[in-house]
Amino acid sequence: MLPACYTNNSYLQQTHVKKTAVLSALSLQTGSILAPAHIAYETWGTLNSSGDNCILICHALTGDAHACDETNPDDAGSGWWNPLIGKGRVIDTDKYFIVCSNVLGSCYGSSGPTSAHPADGSAYRLRFPEVSVNDMVHAQRELLRQLGVRSVAAVIGGSLGGLQALEWAIAHSDFVRSAIVIAASPRLSTQGLAFDEISRQAIMGDPNWNQGNYSSEQQPNFGLGLARMIAMLTYTSAEGLESRFGRNLAARTSNRPQFGPRRDIDTYLHHQADKLTHRFDANSYLYLVNAMDSYDASAGVGRGTDARALSRIRGRLLGIGISSDWLFPAKDVRKMVAEAQSTGVWAEYRQIESPNGHDAFLQEWEQLTHILHNFL
Repeated sequence: MLPACYTNNSYLQQTHVKKTAVLSALSLQTGSILAPAHIAYETWGTLNSSGDNCILICHALTGDAHACDETNPDDAGSGWWNPLIGKGRVIDTDKYFIVCSNVLGSCYGSSGPTSAHPADGSAYRLRFPEVSVNDMVHAQRELLRQLGVRSVAAVIGGSLGGLQALEWAIAHSDFVRSAIVIAASPRLSTQGLAFDEISRQAIMGDPNWNQGNYSSEQQPNFGLGLARMIAMLTYTSAEGLESRFGRNLAARTSNRPQFGPRRDIDTYLHHQADKLTHRFDANSYLYLVNAMDSYDASAGVGRGTDARALSRIRGRLLGIGISSDWLFPAKDVRKMVAEAQSTGVWAEYRQIESPNGHDAFLQEWEQLTHILHNFL
């Protein structure tokens, strides 16, 4: 049976996405043309008559447009940023018009490898063109144009979403009044690239991957699950894993092969793997990891260096690092802010103190609320 993301209907039922924008054609960074391009999105609040009270929320690697569920405002699990968005919350739906779209290349309603190819109606699979962070931002810009947004009060995102927020600030400086870049910096570290290559090989080495032409009955679940286990280690920290799991023997069962004693950390990773294979597409994972790995803020006409790229920012920049993050280390976020300041950009740095590693931007609600409140 296909994961929910494979068909638009089941996806809409599962995550309440009610809107899809259709772009007749979208030019990509590689020179390819995606025609048509579909962008799934959700909105909260109301756009004002000036069209300038929009906050754009950008999701992380396997996220979706469902950042907030106003029908379950107290359930942190019903929308991936639920504790931050809503009436009277730091991202206030009474004050702002909030937009979150699913990125190009994903499998949650926007055009990606699982979408129907217009030539034959079959899934694109690896026929889908390579997409970049720049392309994701370009698609979001076209979406906001359709929605009547004239300027953005803030673009906010963490991890892959943070790369999008940074690119927004650089590429659309006349449109963005502030950018909040969380757990992201001008490029992924070499160590991060190495882990992502292992993840790719895990997927492509699964016999069921079949050069991307797998069926709904034989998906590369083992490879995708292994890629997820690898990724989960990059989202945590040694301190956090030790305090949470230690060397405790497993308290729950797992259907995966076992050699020697099974521990809590083992079944935690197995559980995370199983959850992703039930909701995400392996080819989409490859496309999005590649987009994150390929992003370099200094690349492009008129850039050349980080300083030159950051000097293009006209609005305010807030960089938020996480003390225990080694995927996008806090020192790299701090360096980005300092470099922006050196070119005259209004920029400031704040830090989340947490043992939870990279994923702290999806957990440390009190600290995030305080930081965002002071900035917004």
